[in-house]
Amino acid sequence: MDFQLFIVSFVTVFVSELGDKSQLAAIALGGSSPSPKAVFLGSASALLLASLLGVLLGESTALLLPEKLVKGIAAIGFGLLAVRLLWPDATNT
Repeated sequence: MDFQLFIVSFVTVFVSELGDKSQLAAIALGGSSPSPKAVFLGSASALLLASLLGVLLGESTALLLPEKLVKGIAAIGFGLLAVRLLWPDATNT
């Protein structure tokens, strides 16, 4: 196993998950639930499944498409999201 890749993956996912909606939902459920262990196991299982699906999708995409094309599509997608977030919403004026 590539330990450096493991650490990079762990840190990236850990930092990106801090303060997101799923963590806030886990906090709310854990605080109002009589069984916080069940909330932990359910939320941890959901994150594992979502990560597994992402890895499998990434692996199959890498087999079908060249790496430069996938990186280009990702870059364009993130760029469009950035522009959309910076552009004022005309419906909320």
